[in-house]
Amino acid sequence: MARHRTTVRLAVAGGGTGGHTYPALTTITAVREQLAEHGIALEVTWYGTKAGLEAKVAAQHGIGFRPLAAGKVRRSLKPAALARTALDLLKVPYGIAQAAASLARHRPHVVLSTGGYVAVPVGLAAALTRRRLVMHEQITTLGLANRLLARVATDVALSHPSSLTGLPARARRRATVTGNPIRPVLLTGDAARARERHGLEDALPTVYVTGGAQGAAQINRLLAAVLPELLEHCQILHQTGPDHLTTARTRASALPPALAARYHPVGYVAERLEDVYAAADLVIARSGAGTLAELTALAKPAVLIPLVPTAGHEQQRGAETLADAGAAVALVADQATEARLLDAVLPLLKDPARRAEMAARSASLGKPDAARRLAALVINRAGITL
Repeated sequence: MARHRTTVRLAVAGGGTGGHTYPALTTITAVREQLAEHGIALEVTWYGTKAGLEAKVAAQHGIGFRPLAAGKVRRSLKPAALARTALDLLKVPYGIAQAAASLARHRPHVVLSTGGYVAVPVGLAAALTRRRLVMHEQITTLGLANRLLARVATDVALSHPSSLTGLPARARRRATVTGNPIRPVLLTGDAARARERHGLEDALPTVYVTGGAQGAAQINRLLAAVLPELLEHCQILHQTGPDHLTTARTRASALPPALAARYHPVGYVAERLEDVYAAADLVIARSGAGTLAELTALAKPAVLIPLVPTAGHEQQRGAETLADAGAAVALVADQATEARLLDAVLPLLKDPARRAEMAARSASLGKPDAARRLAALVINRAGITL
């Protein structure tokens, strides 16, 4: 072990969506902080595509970025999609060559892959150049990229124990369940601050409804249909998505004044999401990997409405995993109706003891220290013992 190394060089591959990009960013931050405590610097190079979210995030955080060619496999059997996939796959060998040349030149001590098609060229190049590769999977079932990279990774880091069965037998021996990294700031929420910021009352249960940064038309529509009934028993902070905010405000203006005062639509919670989570007694949301990691790390009871379809039905599987554990109610496929939503939410609003039980079961699934655990694995594979 190179205990006296003063700088660690880390290569990162992963992006395309926030589900792959933000766990990478959170892990980079955790690695940097852990090394800094011991006087060790971190040099990071993030690989991805110019048009990907990872390029924007890397630039925002002052992280060196190297674009390369990568090909996306589309699951659609439509002729146009098949043609685009065929053209994209032609890019992969070139991307591998680009990544291999860069890794051979810069000689990172370890490579971290968080998935997405942009990770494939770098992961395979790491194997070709004999760089140690730590692969992380966020969802319960392995994505296409990680199914390939699991065969060559030095370590396979998983968010869920259930993912073990989806690994090749040899990869299981190299697997560790670290959890899915969430931003540490989410663990520091102040409920009183959220109540003051959003005009929430102390005495009423608070329901936080979100379909993600852009909102979810399906969730917004379902909520609109049952809003008066729910507001008799709670107050709702609703992240509508910027494009849906005007409609939500118009809907609120049609409510009786007493109920309208309990409905708080916002386009996007740009700041202090941790406070909103702290104030929430119940969350209604999609079931993406990042959302599930946050809900379980924060021990929040939830009603989950998966986006359908998603690749491998990942949101449905994630929602069902929490529901089977008693940590959430899952409204999947044809269960996502106005009546079912009302039937799911009203009993929880009326039964604090049941919400507390769900919160405890959610906490049993959560790994709030996932970023630290994954960072520790990356640091160890870089040859550093802290």
